[in-house]
Amino acid sequence: MAIPLYNKFIELVQSELGKEVGTGEFGADMQVSLVNDGPVTIWIDTKQRE
Repeated sequence: MAIPLYNKFIELVQSELGKEVGTGEFGADMQVSLVNDGPVTIWIDTKQRE
């Protein structure tokens, strides 16, 4: 259900901009690093805890 919605979003953005936009692989497993550059870091954990 999410992939067609993602593709539709990309189509709409390209239509509004009048040019092609870069995309990645939806749902890809990615490793991300973070360098804090401010006084506060807010950690949001979206996994439900019991």
